[in-house]
Amino acid sequence: MAIPGTIPTDPTAAAAAAPAFAASGRRVFEVEARGLHAVAARLDGAFSDACARILRASGRVVCTGMGKSGHVARKIAATLASTGTPAFYMHPGEAGHGDLGMVTDADIVLALSYSGESDEILMLLPALRRQGNVLLTMTGRPGSTLAREADVHLDISVPEEACPLHLAPTSSTTASMAMGDALAVALLEARGFTADDFARSHPAGALGRRLLLHIGDVMHAGDDIPRVPADASLGEALLEMSRKRLGMTAVVDEAGRLLGLFTDGDLRRTLGDRSVDVHATPIGEVMTREPVTIGSDALAVEAARLMETRKINALLVLDADRRVVGALNVHDLLRARVV
Repeated sequence: MAIPGTIPTDPTAAAAAAPAFAASGRRVFEVEARGLHAVAARLDGAFSDACARILRASGRVVCTGMGKSGHVARKIAATLASTGTPAFYMHPGEAGHGDLGMVTDADIVLALSYSGESDEILMLLPALRRQGNVLLTMTGRPGSTLAREADVHLDISVPEEACPLHLAPTSSTTASMAMGDALAVALLEARGFTADDFARSHPAGALGRRLLLHIGDVMHAGDDIPRVPADASLGEALLEMSRKRLGMTAVVDEAGRLLGLFTDGDLRRTLGDRSVDVHATPIGEVMTREPVTIGSDALAVEAARLMETRKINALLVLDADRRVVGALNVHDLLRARVV
């Protein structure tokens, strides 16, 4: 016998309930969307004041909150930090037992509490006031203690929670999250924060790899570059290709400047002519004289785009004097997760 209030486990009953699930889900989106519109309509001078104070601050933004508000505060701190505004999360309960020492007098405190009466946060206010910290708050009750004590209060009150019991924080946490995003984006734009700046704080992410990883970080250099002199034979070039395992070899003059390129593809085309003697044929007769190359100061993602556009699997890297300073193939880009 099923326990009242539980999800039916019988497949037939679950299938019959599916339309109700979808309707419930759509209602949540509708309720939370109305909540977001209500909060957006109240963005005013207080929001601008909060942004200006953060922008002027020489310290960090210390985000704090209990329960669900704490989870939102963590996310806001992470978003601020990754978009040019130094920030971190501080648990208000732990703050009362020593973690308050992380907060300097140059920091701004951003406290989240929908009720505005969270004991753990209110307990910190005297210490923050003595230290002279600017206090920004987000609450759903403009008349609450936390709202009244704030230097700047941001009203995140919503008409209703999406939870039909009006108990679980749903619309209110969505509104808090959106307000945090609004602060981060407004500050990002005010600072002139760029994609390059974003990449520097996300070196392990896909964007960081695209914007920060240079050819020099992934290419083979020095003795690992496959290259033969102009007077080498086809056989000597094949031995060099076999040793370096990049599917190609550069052909260079005495100064190391590029004269041509010989690849696996060139080899297949050359061997199609049965009259070729690999030991007697000079590499200069069968090499590609104007191969596709890339500069040593280019980004790795540019190499990936060039390979894709020209339908090739390997590139030689040249300096300003056309000396061969590196070589890479598509496998090097795959290992670096550029493609």
